[in-house]
Amino acid sequence: MSPWIKICANTSLDDALMAAEAGANALGFVFAPSPRCITAEQAAAIVPHLPRAIEKIGVFVDASFEEIAPIVETAALTGVQLHFAPPDGLSTRLRRRFGPSLRILRVVHFRDTDSLDATALNDPDADGILVDSRTAKAVGGTGIPFDWDAAREGLFGKPGGNKLIAAGGLSPANIEDAIAKLQPWGVDVVSGVELSPGRKDPAKVRAFIASARATARA
Repeated sequence: MSPWIKICANTSLDDALMAAEAGANALGFVFAPSPRCITAEQAAAIVPHLPRAIEKIGVFVDASFEEIAPIVETAALTGVQLHFAPPDGLSTRLRRRFGPSLRILRVVHFRDTDSLDATALNDPDADGILVDSRTAKAVGGTGIPFDWDAAREGLFGKPGGNKLIAAGGLSPANIEDAIAKLQPWGVDVVSGVELSPGRKDPAKVRAFIASARATARA
């Protein structure tokens, strides 16, 4: 089955349209301190021009319900990615406010199986779990893969209802290997398809999506 593909950290309409036309299922917009950050108003100027079917997902770090909800409404987002350990009840409050149509993604940073955030993995309001790498300075967009072999044995290879999304250090050069090893429900890419932070490389975006689709069909 072809994976769900998210091209994250879009900052311009041109890049977002290009990724949509290349076959992405979802586009990400970062609302957190980052070279890739945009405002709710900037996102609101992009989203109406995108295909209706494509998902528009806001990425949040250390944000409260009172900060997230207005951005979802202003930018007409269809999903949120909680790229941090949110306070208890945040996912539930978002679900109650926006209903079942809002895709809620929780994030775990894979170092080893014992370090996984059980609260995120077992969040009943989460529609998917994005598995990422992190560094001492960045919680995402690191360009560094996690240990795929360990993750396959300790997380991706286990039966369960979670939709697992592989992220962290993916690129056109390694996406085929990542999918073959992990067999994820979805994949997410940032730095691996950029010319510079926040600016996409059209050739890399198209190559990434084409390789992901081809691997799934093999």
